[in-house]
Amino acid sequence: MSHQPTGPRLVSRRRLLTGAAAVAATGALAGAFSAPSSASAAGNGHGLTIVDRNENGGRLQYFRFATNEIEWDPAVNVLLPDGYHTSRKRYPVLYLLHGGAADFRTFHMQDNIINLTAGREIIVVMPDASTGWYSNPVNTNTGPRNWENFHMNQLVPWIDSNFRTFSEYNGRAVAGFSMGGFGALKYTAKYFGHFCSVSSHSGPASLRRDFGLVVHWANATSAALDLGGGTVYGAPLWDEARVSADNPVQRIESYRNKRIFLVAGTSPDPINWFDLANETQVLAGQREFRSLLGRAGIPHEWREVPGGHYFRHELFIQDLNGRRGRLRRAG
Repeated sequence: MSHQPTGPRLVSRRRLLTGAAAVAATGALAGAFSAPSSASAAGNGHGLTIVDRNENGGRLQYFRFATNEIEWDPAVNVLLPDGYHTSRKRYPVLYLLHGGAADFRTFHMQDNIINLTAGREIIVVMPDASTGWYSNPVNTNTGPRNWENFHMNQLVPWIDSNFRTFSEYNGRAVAGFSMGGFGALKYTAKYFGHFCSVSSHSGPASLRRDFGLVVHWANATSAALDLGGGTVYGAPLWDEARVSADNPVQRIESYRNKRIFLVAGTSPDPINWFDLANETQVLAGQREFRSLLGRAGIPHEWREVPGGHYFRHELFIQDLNGRRGRLRRAG
């Protein structure tokens, strides 16, 4: 999927792509939309102003916001559990973070998240993140791109204000694929009281290994796809304090008393440089991370499986099943 366009024209362009009629026309959401619900409509707050929406009586709800933290108007899909509109229950929340060069639609348009979560009493929140590495960048040439502020200071409290959630540590989990897997690990460590469970599906866990290869990759991809030549961590000199604060292997104690689930592929395609470079680094970094967790006596689950850099549905299902034992149950 292509990167996000910049500037004010983005909103009208993306509305054409993501409005209710256009999304339903893809056929990807059969059964997800139904008659409008009589439930209270979501409102503005926490620095977010809704500029486009599709609220309905089905499972998938769409919102787009104006926010001072992002130059263009980012969006979020909120996938509700079956029966949400007719129950009075509160539900745990999973924040599901996409990879680079993707957007908030990826998990339902490519990964069939609606069917993968059918029958499960959990709210799934899937926000935009561009290729911003779930960070507030050191510098940007495209206006504000403070993805970390948008997600953690605005979106999380907005979700709790507008949906029947458990707004507490044991009521939230975070997971992601690739760049999103890194984001999940980062947010869990930096915001210790927010998430009781973290899952990284082919996400890097070590920023400094191999001469900082992941930092260089984050800088290069964010410069090309999000920041107009700016960088997440600074170049040629890094903001060393920021790298250390974001680096999972330097934040080991911050994962104590949390459920941790890690996935990496062991046999990326040797003739596909993208697959090979990504998953080789993911595997090495996760092994380093796991070793440090083990030395610290911090329990964790992990899967090393054949294949390269892609989101594995069967392991996501295993992850969902394991997460049930850690999150507060709906009720």
